[in-house]
Amino acid sequence: MAAVSAKPRIFVTQPIAESAMKRLRALGSVKVFPDDSRVIPQKTLIAAVKKADILFCLLHDTIDRRVIAANPNLRHVAAQSITPSNIDVAAATKRGIPVTVVPPVTTEATADLTFGLMLAAARRMVEGDKLVRAGKFPGGQSRHLLGTGLYGKTLGLVGGGGLIGKATARRARGFGMRLLYWSPREKPEAEREFGMTRVSLDELLRESDFVSLHPPLNPQTRHMISDKQLALMKPTAYIINTARGPIIDEAALVRALKKKKIAGAGLDVFEHEPKVHSELKRMKNVVLNPHLGSATVEVREEMANIVVDNIEAILAGGTPPNCVNPEVLVK
Repeated sequence: MAAVSAKPRIFVTQPIAESAMKRLRALGSVKVFPDDSRVIPQKTLIAAVKKADILFCLLHDTIDRRVIAANPNLRHVAAQSITPSNIDVAAATKRGIPVTVVPPVTTEATADLTFGLMLAAARRMVEGDKLVRAGKFPGGQSRHLLGTGLYGKTLGLVGGGGLIGKATARRARGFGMRLLYWSPREKPEAEREFGMTRVSLDELLRESDFVSLHPPLNPQTRHMISDKQLALMKPTAYIINTARGPIIDEAALVRALKKKKIAGAGLDVFEHEPKVHSELKRMKNVVLNPHLGSATVEVREEMANIVVDNIEAILAGGTPPNCVNPEVLVK
């Protein structure tokens, strides 16, 4: 792919870190969908792609065949996501368009949020916040919002041998938690470092006070938590998902919560994002976040600048460091 002298037109699907924007403006003509409170509508995205050479997209954007086909001259899909799960890579490859992503730089931020959701759900922090804002204060030793402690409890990490699972385990040690994990393969180094014990998924679900999900989304893990698995959990247990929404069968989760088969949930991701099951929104024992796993200033700035690194490499006629279909770059 030869370098070109003309300034490229770059479209960004939401505002990003200013340091990355400054670099993009030096590379070409940049336009940005200005509203970071919502996902860009698909019609608006397609219209913008028709006038762009490079698409800078985010994890939540759906880059399907219609988007890719909107502009026969589209040169690069540069995603600010670790995996291209919402991108039709095959369609892009067929058209010779490189798709780039970012490396897993969200580990610590996501582990922080995982623990935040555990604490918020178990200690009923969101309910407490709403109570105070409504002018109610039941008293410092009232039983009104009794919750569950984390210290000394059992944490089950599904996919606990991965980066985020291990980072969560590191935090759990500070809470004196007993650590169980399930993974398709043994992780002896993690077992030694964090004192984790590998068990079957069924045993993990039966014994854990908190179940935290960390596997990748693939055909094997889609709906790996459904009615059967939720029925194994303690009625006092909580489930936390900061991985991918479809790992949980959301309808089954609603049934388990309504029947009080489990105590509650902390969810940062959802099966049909950005849509959230209406029943979940009505439940006081569920803490809901709009996919905030990587939402720290430091991490988002790093991610945005890695995307710019990929764009710079493509424009220079080189090989970007994070290309998922490098075969299209063969000269």
